[in-house]
Amino acid sequence: MKKKVLYYLLFSLLVVALAMTVLLDFNKKESKNTKVTVAEVAHTIFYAPQYVAIEKGYFEEYGINIELILTPGADKVAAAVLSKDADIGFSGSEATIYVYNGGEKDYLKTFAQLTQKDGSFLVSRQKYDNFSLEDLKGKSVVGGRAGGMPEMTFEWALKQNGINPKTDLDIDTSIAFAAMGGAFIGGQGDFVTLFELNVYEFIL
Repeated sequence: MKKKVLYYLLFSLLVVALAMTVLLDFNKKESKNTKVTVAEVAHTIFYAPQYVAIEKGYFEEYGINIELILTPGADKVAAAVLSKDADIGFSGSEATIYVYNGGEKDYLKTFAQLTQKDGSFLVSRQKYDNFSLEDLKGKSVVGGRAGGMPEMTFEWALKQNGINPKTDLDIDTSIAFAAMGGAFIGGQGDFVTLFELNVYEFIL
C-alpha cells in the first residue's frame, strides 16, 4: 500500500515537473521577441509603411513586437519618450530641437525619416471652385501649435507663394493639435490645417 502511494506521489511530481518545464519553455519562446513601444503623433496614411510592416509581421521576423500608442502632439510624443513610456516617437523633428535647446542632458535624437512631406491638409469652411492661396488673405486659419511642424510648414508654403503669414492673414496658434478639428467645427476659423484622418472624422 505504501509503495502504491509512493508511486502515485512520484508520478504526480513527474507530471507537475513536466508541465512546469513545458510552461517555462513556452514562456521563453514568447519572450524572445523584444517589445518596442512606439508613440505616434497621429494615425495617418503618411505612416502607411509602418502599419503594413506591423500587419505583415515584418518586425516579428526580426524579433520585435511593436506596441503602437497614439500620443497627439509632438510635445506629448517627446514627453512619452523622455519618461520611458515609449521607446520611439513619431512626430515632427521640432520636438528634438526643443528638448535639446531646453538643456536636457538625456536629449532626444532624430534618427529616421519616415515621411518626406507634411501630412496636413487645408480645409475650408466654404466651397471654392478655383481655390488659390491668395484666397487666404484676410481670413482666419486654425494653424496648429506655434513652433509645431504642421504650422511651420504651412507658413513656409505661404511665404513660398508670396503671402506674409504675419500680416496677410490671421493664423491661430493657440489650439492644441488634438483639438483643432473640434474648434473648427465649433465655428473657429475660416480654414483649418488637419491631418487626413481628422478630416474624415470631423469634417466629412
